[in-house]
Amino acid sequence: MAIDLRDVQDVYKDAGSDIIFATFDLKREDVASDKEMIADLADHLPAFINSLNIRYPDAKLATAFGFSRKAWDYLFPDAERPKELEEFQPIVGPKYTAVATPADLFFHIRSQNSAVPFELMSEIMEIIGDNTVTLDETHGFRYFEGRAIIGFVDGTENPSALDTPEYAVIGDEDPAFENGSYAFAQKYQHNLDAWNKLKTEDQEKAIGRKKFNDFELADEEKLVNSHNVVSQDNEGGVEHKIVRMNVPFSNPAEKINGTYFIGYARHWAVTKRMLQGMFDNSDRLLDFSTPLTGELFFIPSKSVLGQIADGEL
Repeated sequence: MAIDLRDVQDVYKDAGSDIIFATFDLKREDVASDKEMIADLADHLPAFINSLNIRYPDAKLATAFGFSRKAWDYLFPDAERPKELEEFQPIVGPKYTAVATPADLFFHIRSQNSAVPFELMSEIMEIIGDNTVTLDETHGFRYFEGRAIIGFVDGTENPSALDTPEYAVIGDEDPAFENGSYAFAQKYQHNLDAWNKLKTEDQEKAIGRKKFNDFELADEEKLVNSHNVVSQDNEGGVEHKIVRMNVPFSNPAEKINGTYFIGYARHWAVTKRMLQGMFDNSDRLLDFSTPLTGELFFIPSKSVLGQIADGEL
């Protein structure tokens, strides 16, 4: 079967301007109650989304919901498991570590209207609140010109719009989970004071691109550990891509500034190799960016969510 975009959650569309990321753990006090709650959520979530799209068509609501490996095994112990779904393990580099912060459930909600993600998250909490513990909730925003909070254009390495499903959506290599996706969520806090003290030329060498016009530097101008060098996956001599939706967040009065990295991929192995490249080679950007979280989630197709709603897994 070919990928059917009608069956795919929102894992390849625009990052939005008002964003909520949220991760939860299941309380695990009663597995039957937890499974009933998840079935209830899977049943109601499409209607919640559809209702908001009808009421606010210009808001461009997009939503992705998924499970970690430990949640999948707990909720669906007798079901087949997505082939590449694993518990994320820390990646320990010579200077920095990509931390692993286990979580069960993941939500990525974005829109062009801040009230819409709030409304959807509130409706979701009506269903899951009694059975879960909130681990992290991050509210993000679109920065000027879609730039990262460090000032550079973001998403340059993403595949073109026509190609994104091929890179973000599972195909017939895993037929039971076709039209799903692997999402890696990682929250970074930046030392913007230190970053902004660098000369623009030094920032550009660290990223590998010009700051103003996003023009890529020549190889000899880049640092050996510039971000756009060490974060590539060229396994087998071919460049592999994922769909990145890096989202700025900030509490400016507290000087808390960061990026919530979300990478949607057809193959988790691609994202994993990118992370290994960054941390094994001490990506220059990591001198100013501390990873706070890290977990892998499987984003089911709408069909699989329907099976969950019907208790068929």
